[in-house]
Amino acid sequence: MKIAISSDHGGNVLRKEIVNLLNELGMEYQDFGPHTDDSVDYPDYAKPVAERVASGEFDRGILICGTGIGMSISANKVKGIRCALVHDVFSAKATRGHNNSNVLAMGERVIGPGLAREITKTWLSEEFEGGRHQNRVQKISDIENQIN
Repeated sequence: MKIAISSDHGGNVLRKEIVNLLNELGMEYQDFGPHTDDSVDYPDYAKPVAERVASGEFDRGILICGTGIGMSISANKVKGIRCALVHDVFSAKATRGHNNSNVLAMGERVIGPGLAREITKTWLSEEFEGGRHQNRVQKISDIENQIN
């Protein structure tokens, strides 16, 4: 599994913690930064991760900002992305199993590093259940494909 990861300045510390976890797990990943503590705009960092996951270059993405909200909103603007904002282990399991989420968003100012590591491990290891959930995920794609 190939992971794309990014944050804004508000998620730098937690992103580095998750990168350490990915290394510990032997996961292949690319860190899209930022590589500075200067203030940056979260859409500029969410978009490249979301686009690369949507294109299939990466299997999944992880985005971190202060709350995770801005990153998740930005990522979900990219066609084919199902980004879930998660701050507990149960939701991490459910969003993979039921929603087939392909991008995880978390908030550094909301959760600590220990919980973020558990969420990430759960989210990375959980498989999509398919079955009755596939129809629901397809309906999400259908909405996305409608012409307004």
